[in-house]
Amino acid sequence: MLQTSESKKEAFRKYLEASGVLDSLTKVLVALYEENDKPPLAIDFIQHNLGGYTNEEYTKLKGERDELQLKYNELVAAHEELGRKFEELQLQLPPPEEAPPVGEAPPA
Repeated sequence: MLQTSESKKEAFRKYLEASGVLDSLTKVLVALYEENDKPPLAIDFIQHNLGGYTNEEYTKLKGERDELQLKYNELVAAHEELGRKFEELQLQLPPPEEAPPVGEAPPA
């Protein structure tokens, strides 16, 4: 059992190394180590340097997304209402006269 666990760990380590994860993490941790003024939240530093968002940025983006979702829902509702009104107006119009075939002049 110990051999199986060790071989799984080794396979996982090789996977992380081959996919570049170890290299990326090492670079970020070295950058954090070399920071003169250590950030109050190391995880934010790591997330930012790996290309992710900090918790503050994530919260802000989530708020923006929620606002846009509300606007979208309002626009969809307005579009549906205008579609209903359009259909009602079409029903009130007299039926159109039959159009002449293409190339023929309309009757005078």
